[in-house]
Amino acid sequence: MNPGITRKGFLQAAAGAAALVAFGGTLGCDPAPRIRATATSAQAGQVWSFRSRPDLHAPVIEVNKNLPGTAPGYIFIAAKNGPVEAGPGQDGCMILDNDGQPVWLRLLQNEDMDVMDFKAQTYKGETVLTWWEGQHTGYGQGEYVICDHSYREIKRVRAGNGFEGDHHEFLITPEDTALITIYNKVPWDYIPVGDNVYGKVLDGIAQEVDIETGEVLFEWHSLEHVGLEESYTKPYDYFHINSIEVYDKDHLLISSRTTSTVYKVDRKTGEVVWRLGGKNSDFEMGQGTRTTFQHDARRHPDGTITIFDNGNVNRVEQSRGIEVEVDEDAMIASLAREYTHPDKVLSATQGSVQVLPNGNVLVGWGSAPLFSEFDHDGELIFSAAFPTESETYRAFRFPWSGQ
Repeated sequence: MNPGITRKGFLQAAAGAAALVAFGGTLGCDPAPRIRATATSAQAGQVWSFRSRPDLHAPVIEVNKNLPGTAPGYIFIAAKNGPVEAGPGQDGCMILDNDGQPVWLRLLQNEDMDVMDFKAQTYKGETVLTWWEGQHTGYGQGEYVICDHSYREIKRVRAGNGFEGDHHEFLITPEDTALITIYNKVPWDYIPVGDNVYGKVLDGIAQEVDIETGEVLFEWHSLEHVGLEESYTKPYDYFHINSIEVYDKDHLLISSRTTSTVYKVDRKTGEVVWRLGGKNSDFEMGQGTRTTFQHDARRHPDGTITIFDNGNVNRVEQSRGIEVEVDEDAMIASLAREYTHPDKVLSATQGSVQVLPNGNVLVGWGSAPLFSEFDHDGELIFSAAFPTESETYRAFRFPWSGQ
């Protein structure tokens, strides 16, 4: 990847179009002066057109609410086409301010590629940008990119043992390893052909790799620990792994969409310690704690777990972000907080919940083209929308200072 244009250098760079061509699909810009970015007449209000880079067309993000009290930092999204038709503008990574103005872009020129899970993480003590890029059809086949604060690519991470890296998770641990998701199609003799024309099943794999060396340090297979009978769908995608989290130094937290279950897994043996939700929950599930086809299960220092509950197969009115208190002694799960959109947003796929340093919560609504921030009392204080044909797998807010 080529470096983007920094804020300081934008005006000088904008004076020479020939110099800008060398930056490929990457653009950095000062978000304040609107003269540098104007909507095109062909798709007014839906696409940014940059006078210095007429080849770049980013989807316009419409901010519907922006009240005082939002957490510091910028919004990180990876815009992509929706499942039915292509959205306006190009797909790619976007850093936005609270007015929806682009601060930095990396837009794709190749329509056969996707980028997903764009965020800031820490690697070797430095804040970096990371994302997945590749091809996906519900699950991905690609690799993971790490860029430094100057937007220079410093590492590409690939899955080990001959697998392709999936887009659902790329989480850098404090040990500078990466937790990644993998989908592997395997023959399965116990599936009648009438129930599964493939005669195969997707094995959900969680892999930990050393970022520097590529060595596989840990590998967990759903088919070795979770039976097909736990799924709410017929094979072939019986598990659909969609997030991995460090629970503690000895355990991982793994989310399975199609079993509607969050699993605590022993980091050494791979054994399932407990199940939260689903058909075989080890917890007494309090009111409002059950999820269906959920995403993005995260454990926090106070022991609570946040989850994006899609709810789309349970005939509910809306999706939600939830915070669950988990008592591992009494084995009781209780609902601590719930975050819903006043427009009763229902998201069929994807989604994220991020607890911010000031206690606010940012919810990415997945296949519903929205992302929102709530204060600690659950009040909606920020909300923004994509063009209707676009979406982002996850949405985040991070402090960021590029150079």
